[in-house]
Amino acid sequence: MDVSIVETSGLGDRSYLISEGDTAVVIDPQRDIDRVLAIADERGVRITHVLETHIHNDYVTGGVELARVTGAEYVVPGGEDVDYQRRPIGDGEIVEAGPIRLRALHTPGHTHHHMSYELIDGESGTVAAFTGGSLLHGSTGRTDLLGAEHTEELTHAQFHSARRLATELPANTTIYPTHGFGSFCSAAPTSGDASTIGDQRQSNPALTQDEESYVAELIAGLADYPAYYAHMGVINRAGPGPVDLSPPEPVDPAELRRRIDAGEWVVDLRHRTAFAAGHLSGSLGFELSGSFVAYVGWLYTWGAPLTLIGDNADQIAKGTRELARIGIDNLTGATSQPVDALADGVALRSYQVADFAALASALGDGTEVVVLDVRQPHEYRESHIRGAHNIAIHELIDRIGELPAGVVWVHCATGYRASIAASLLDRAGRAVVLVDDELDNATELTA
Repeated sequence: MDVSIVETSGLGDRSYLISEGDTAVVIDPQRDIDRVLAIADERGVRITHVLETHIHNDYVTGGVELARVTGAEYVVPGGEDVDYQRRPIGDGEIVEAGPIRLRALHTPGHTHHHMSYELIDGESGTVAAFTGGSLLHGSTGRTDLLGAEHTEELTHAQFHSARRLATELPANTTIYPTHGFGSFCSAAPTSGDASTIGDQRQSNPALTQDEESYVAELIAGLADYPAYYAHMGVINRAGPGPVDLSPPEPVDPAELRRRIDAGEWVVDLRHRTAFAAGHLSGSLGFELSGSFVAYVGWLYTWGAPLTLIGDNADQIAKGTRELARIGIDNLTGATSQPVDALADGVALRSYQVADFAALASALGDGTEVVVLDVRQPHEYRESHIRGAHNIAIHELIDRIGELPAGVVWVHCATGYRASIAASLLDRAGRAVVLVDDELDNATELTA
């Protein structure tokens, strides 16, 4: 029996394809199902079942479409109100897929109806558990996505769900969570790339703390999550349509300028330093790396037209794919022409890129400096540069006016969020310096 991991690092999630002989089962597929189909084709297996652990809040599912194109049975936790044909599964029910057997375990917490799936081998017994947003590597799924009125109840449920898994499953059971590799669906940062029930019994807060301590600590530690989450459950309950990954329509320089002047989103995917060195005035810099799609989804006005600028067609294609994973389908165009050509004779905008040593020097020589920290408030409370203003990146568009006059030196923990913030400040007409550096290099400046 083989478990293939389909990594979606930009969202911090994993999907899984379990195969034995010529049969396969897929768990929590992302919307771009071509990746799953390619693995199935490579292994020479037929997908007979597609299982969801829960209705997802951080991406658009590919389950509906994957079940349709393969003829697989679509299995969704019972109790979920959805608008499509599926098999609603309840606690203790078995999914039989040829030699593959999976037992559903009701593990509420991340959602009310969340299911984990125990993988049972005929000879070895339990070999793995697919835990979705329940038991993660060193953490558990967050419990506040269904509204504040449900958070405490779901946090207590999450504690008992983790305890159930740790009690009913053998210590050597490998756990395969969907979330927890950078996903905002994790209640706290996770650790490690692989783990077992036995490992988690020794380290997971849900299994090492008493219930009240766990609940209090988890709720106190919950930070903001991306605004686009509000749309995912709605789309996933309705049943998303097939993904369209065809190239967006090409856009010429005159049309690009018209869109920018009209206030439309024109997103530049190039590296943050390339954007800083020269970009179209009014465009926004979202480097296509790391958490690109999470932050576009967080700041983007849902349903608004969006145009991409990239270095080449491959970069545009990758950006299109990542955006489609969270349901941003209305790309109204793209271009990979050199930015000088796109400027069409109009001067490019630029701003300085510096490190924390340069910031220390500026602060030391009496230069009038506004330091802006765009990390989340809990990060700021742990440690921050003395005198820095804290406005989280997802609040900046509405709060730029709060910043005092002067050159804004903007930073985060690594430079990525700061690079987005620098482009927002530049668009607003503020003089800005991007601090593209690791915060660990600013110890002499921190309080």
